[in-house]
Amino acid sequence: MHIAIVCGEYPPRWGGIGSVVFHLAGHLVKLGHEITIITRKHEQKAPTQDGVEVVEVKWLKAPMAFTRSYGKNSIKALYKIHEKKKIDVILLMLPLVSWKRKEYDEIQKKIAPVVSSLNGSWIGEREGMKLAAKHKEAATWKNPNDLAILTTGGYYSRYEQYGIEKSAACIAISESTAREFKRWYNPPDDWNVFTHLYGVDHLVFRPKNHDDEEEQLAHEAVRKRYDAADELALSGEVNTETPLLLAVGRLVARKGYKTLLKSLPHILKEQPNARLCIVGRGHMRKTLLKQAEKLGVSHAVWIIPGMSFEELAQHFRSADLVIYPSFYEGQGLIPLESLASGTPVVTVNQPPLTEMIDETVGDLFERGNEKSLAEAVLRALSDRKSMTAKAEKGRQRVLSKYTYEHNAQDYQAVFKSVLKSQ
Repeated sequence: MHIAIVCGEYPPRWGGIGSVVFHLAGHLVKLGHEITIITRKHEQKAPTQDGVEVVEVKWLKAPMAFTRSYGKNSIKALYKIHEKKKIDVILLMLPLVSWKRKEYDEIQKKIAPVVSSLNGSWIGEREGMKLAAKHKEAATWKNPNDLAILTTGGYYSRYEQYGIEKSAACIAISESTAREFKRWYNPPDDWNVFTHLYGVDHLVFRPKNHDDEEEQLAHEAVRKRYDAADELALSGEVNTETPLLLAVGRLVARKGYKTLLKSLPHILKEQPNARLCIVGRGHMRKTLLKQAEKLGVSHAVWIIPGMSFEELAQHFRSADLVIYPSFYEGQGLIPLESLASGTPVVTVNQPPLTEMIDETVGDLFERGNEKSLAEAVLRALSDRKSMTAKAEKGRQRVLSKYTYEHNAQDYQAVFKSVLKSQ
């Protein structure tokens, strides 16, 4: 099959969707398919993959409005690509592209059937931001993107409505997301929807190997960088007295970082040598650093704006525990990347995160509750034998069903079923 993937994110724009599409495309090529990516134009060149062509289109650089301008330009690109080589199926990555009903009709009549991937919703994003605001995470007006979602999310949600009404099939990235769309968008009775959670790159995100000298040196460098480097930590033992906590994700209100920082005094009271590293880009860095200072925990907090995939993977391997305090996710890949790395996860006791994480591979806490978060972290750190068992089970859980190999097979099956029904 020649599969065209329309996605608003793609490397070097490494968001969650961009990362997924990059890896999914590569694995679909391994199954014998030809892939064309249509994404937003970027100053840097996209990485190359055999069998994957990347077509960049212009877009209006404005929050939310870019989804429509990019959407219209992606349609023009689809027609040009189809003229050169027949497209068999189109994978549309919602919500970062906005098409009208008539555009779906025309495209499916003249080019190929459309399968829409439901990567969370604008209404869900908006409600998550409101919930985060109630917990005093951050002022929405400080971030133009958040403000745009809050004020125009309802308007742009109409394009998601068109997607579920007009696509030949939809793929929800979690059961929670599928329920959201059923609740908020009232899909037709004959809605053709599948649920397939994304996987992760289990070759990049893998457990530490202390027999590899270069990797051992990288591990030691990470632990020393964050002042979490007693002898046990350097040798990879779980009963270290300098536990390293890791949080990864964009520095925006709905990710729950203020709740995480408020939990830290409770954690340090029992684990005084614990250290926290937050990896993420965003407008909240100064705000979070000021909060850490106000809470008296600055000595135990590092906020790193970004790093390469390889360096991030090493952080996952070297950490003792990953914390994911998000208020809203369509799925959330960070917990799976942690499990693949052999590191237990503490996250909120809410779907979709509970579709991936339970007490056998980590621990859960009440969303927005810093004391509950601290208690979950301390429970994990107090039972190091259990942490080792959870790490092993977490890795096996990823390998059993949360890999890009699984995704490629699942998406291929959906594409074939759609083509068969045409």
